[in-house]
Amino acid sequence: MNKKIIVLIVGVIIVTVGVVFWNISSNNKSKTADNLDNNIVENENSNETHDENTNDNDKGTLNDKKVAIIYFSATGTTKKIAEYIKNTTNGDLIEIIPKEKYTDKDLNYGNDDSRANKEQNDSKARPEIKNNITTDDYEVIYLGYPIWWGDVPKIILTFLDSHNLDGKIIIPFCTSGSTGISGSLNTLKNYNKDINWIDGERFSATTNQNEISNWVNGLNY
Repeated sequence: MNKKIIVLIVGVIIVTVGVVFWNISSNNKSKTADNLDNNIVENENSNETHDENTNDNDKGTLNDKKVAIIYFSATGTTKKIAEYIKNTTNGDLIEIIPKEKYTDKDLNYGNDDSRANKEQNDSKARPEIKNNITTDDYEVIYLGYPIWWGDVPKIILTFLDSHNLDGKIIIPFCTSGSTGISGSLNTLKNYNKDINWIDGERFSATTNQNEISNWVNGLNY
């Protein structure tokens, strides 16, 4: 085989190898570019999802109305429900603190001479509230209390007497062993007819966070 043929064959081999390597290199660059584009799209989608979540969180609660959960709790049961409502609404939690704390003896419903029984039987009873409570900034107020003899404790009426709540949305909630909210709700509606009362709900000591969240999220007003 003469030199010209050998040189020609070697040249063909070199060109062929060069073309193969060029194709491989081009494919790798293309894949790298595709992967980069995919990563960009995924990151953009991730950012869109994050922005959507951020917007949801920025929407506030209860149609952007400023919310307070104001409650009276003598034994802690109503307090627990109030805290669950706060967790759902992100509202401000405010306790109605009696000037004279209620003792177990005061709450002895079997004793007609107990403090709670005397107050509930006295239409003019208005137990003093120890702390200052501001309601001006709130458009929606969850008002919580235990049921005493089928009705609201008289300290709730003290609270209503002490604040101008006309036009505000008030959502009562109560706790009891078995008595419903209807009797106390009638008392509240008749006591101040200028308040925008929303039919509330009665809860037991075993009510959990999920039940409260479902109730709050299902409210219509």
